[in-house]
Amino acid sequence: MTDIKKITDKLKNEQNASDEELLWLLDFDGDTEYLRSSADEVRKKVYGDEVYIRGLIEISNHCKNNCLYCGIRASNPNVTRYRLTKEDILACCKSGYELGFRTFVMQGGEDGYYSDEVMCDIVACIKALYPDCAVTLSLGERSRESYSALKKAGADRYLLRHETADDVHYSKLHPENLTLESRKKCLFDLKETGYQVGSGFMVGSPFQTNETLVKDFRFLQYLSPDMIGIGPFISHKDTPFKNEKNGSLSLTVKLISILRLMFPHALIPATTALASLDSKGREMGLKAGANVVMPNLSPESVRDSYSLYDNKAHSGSEAAESLALLKELVKKAGYRVVTDVGNVKR
Repeated sequence: MTDIKKITDKLKNEQNASDEELLWLLDFDGDTEYLRSSADEVRKKVYGDEVYIRGLIEISNHCKNNCLYCGIRASNPNVTRYRLTKEDILACCKSGYELGFRTFVMQGGEDGYYSDEVMCDIVACIKALYPDCAVTLSLGERSRESYSALKKAGADRYLLRHETADDVHYSKLHPENLTLESRKKCLFDLKETGYQVGSGFMVGSPFQTNETLVKDFRFLQYLSPDMIGIGPFISHKDTPFKNEKNGSLSLTVKLISILRLMFPHALIPATTALASLDSKGREMGLKAGANVVMPNLSPESVRDSYSLYDNKAHSGSEAAESLALLKELVKKAGYRVVTDVGNVKR
């Protein structure tokens, strides 16, 4: 007989399950405490009670793309656009370093201003000033040559969520010029260039089914990323998906547990989107198997403008300057914040 304990134990022992078992688990709407506690047990076996912090710097909300779900899409006329200068970014790093951050994550839309020349200079300066820190980039699709140049400049990690591993579903979320094939190519280019690579997907995006989620699991098994970031879809009032239902907090937390069991060594963040849906969302994510948090180091003046979705959390424990509050939240969940950069490929 199929039951949650049987499938959970199989995931825990074999880091895998059949498509049918995974679909059953996704369909299951009963008590998932055994799944959650098993995932928490695995994360503690691998990482102890450590939660890694990454300082998030949202460098630009300019983007050339028109993804149907994204609030900073190119055709949205209601966005107050900004981009941070090199000096702005270095100031964020300085304040972050003084607060105890040892990893800086530069995230932005696909903004042509940040050419290889500009970004390589910024990355090299950060590494020269803070050689004990890791630099992570999340700047979308670029050429293999661009990824290689940024790696040589000192970038250690790159985050690029695949969003969905189903071609038809991907085409329903993106304009025609963006393809899943191209996104996958970028991810494998990044791996082959020597980055630690992060990928992931939205939970509850329009047209998503449990079958497409299983495809996400299978693609991640094939990619074998170092970091897996997932978060609930949250609608934005200025997008074609403005009236779509938000993703489920409970399903996202369940998926974090499944991913922890399937990928015991992966870095899995408790994302800002979780905290945006529920004030206890981040805590729920940590207790379900997540082990990374990324508070915001961006200048306060621009945080409202990096609006990927409505009601995005960026104050309180989401803000880097409130690190003490975040540490208390993590401690309350049963873990402790550490500033280690973690294993970085050189």
